[in-house]
Amino acid sequence: MLQEPKSGSQELNGASRLLPLDRFKGTLGNRVYQSLQHAILTLAYRPGEIIRKPEICDFLGVSRSPVAVAVARLATDGLVDVVPQASTFVARLSMTDIREGSFIREAIETAAAELVATQITDDQLRELRRNLLMQEALASDADQQGFMQLDGQMHDMILSCTGFPRLPHVSQTAWLNVHRARQLILPVEGRLQATLEEHRAILAALEARDPQAARRAVQHHLRQLLTYLQPLERERPDLFLTQGPS
Repeated sequence: MLQEPKSGSQELNGASRLLPLDRFKGTLGNRVYQSLQHAILTLAYRPGEIIRKPEICDFLGVSRSPVAVAVARLATDGLVDVVPQASTFVARLSMTDIREGSFIREAIETAAAELVATQITDDQLRELRRNLLMQEALASDADQQGFMQLDGQMHDMILSCTGFPRLPHVSQTAWLNVHRARQLILPVEGRLQATLEEHRAILAALEARDPQAARRAVQHHLRQLLTYLQPLERERPDLFLTQGPS
C-alpha cells in the first residue's frame, strides 16, 4: 500500500519540505530548480498539489525571479502544470508518459547491458559489487530513499560502461516521470527486496559476461514497474491524470 504523509506533521506543510540550496551546485536559478525537482521526484510535493511560489521564496531566501525560471523548467520537464492567471500544480502522473518513458529506458538499457557484458572490466565489476553491497545494507535498514539513490547510481554506472558519455543523461531525461512513479511502489511490501534480487541477477549476468542474460535481466527488472503501477492507478486515481477511453 502507498504510504501517506502524516496529516498532522508540520514538517510536511509548504516549502519546508524543500532541501536547502547549499545542498546543490550551480547558479542560483539552477539550485532552486534542483531543490524543487528533488521535492517533486521524491513525492515530498504530491501529484496535484499546488506550488506556492511566495512560500518557496521565503523558505529558500530568494526573489521571485529564480523561482519563476525554475518552475518554467519544471513545466518543460512535464513535472508541473502552469494554469495562466490561476496557479501552478505538481503534474499528476500520466500512465501514457510512464509507458513511453519505460519504453525508451528499456530500449537504451537492454542494449547497453548487452554491449557492456562483452567489454566490462574487472575494475568496473568491482565498483558495481560495492554499490550492490551498499544497497543490501540500506535495504536491511529499510532506507528507501538511500536505496533509490544507489539504484540510480547502479543504472548510471552500467550505462557509463558503454563508453558513451551522454547516455546516462539521455536515459535520465526519459525517466523523470517514471522515477517519480517508482516512489509509489517501493514501499509496497516485498518490492524493495525484489528489486535487490533483480539487481543481483543483472550483476551476475555481467560477471558471467553473458550478453543475452544481461539483456533479459535488465528487461525483467524494468518491466516490473508497470506490473505494480497498473493496479495502483485504479487504487489511487487522485494521483494520476485521467485518461480518455482507449
